[in-house]
Amino acid sequence: QVQLVESGGGSVQTGGSLTLSCATSLLTHWRYCMHWFRQAPSMKREKVATLGMADGSTSYANSVKGRFAISQDNAKNTLYLQMNSLKPEDTAMYFCAASNCYSSPDYWGQGTQVTVSS
Repeated sequence: QVQLVESGGGSVQTGGSLTLSCATSLLTHWRYCMHWFRQAPSMKREKVATLGMADGSTSYANSVKGRFAISQDNAKNTLYLQMNSLKPEDTAMYFCAASNCYSSPDYWGQGTQVTVSS
């Protein structure tokens, strides 16, 4: 059974940093893309970052480019999202997800809350 388990959320002040982790066995499956999404209250879920397992390619939402970085550690079966220069508008529940790279996510984690105060 596929599992995605996020951790690392918390509360920080503007300008601070957090690293989110997602424990999963999918990092060695080349057909998958791994994603981080976020959803703020009353807002649509937004894809923040993607990492392709086949070639290591990455992509980011414009709102986080230059501040966030997605990475993996296969030895630890863990996907990461390093978040720097955090802003109040980054406040959201963050979800790890996995998909065939040409479709919507098939698997989701339970989410981890990130709160950035001004």
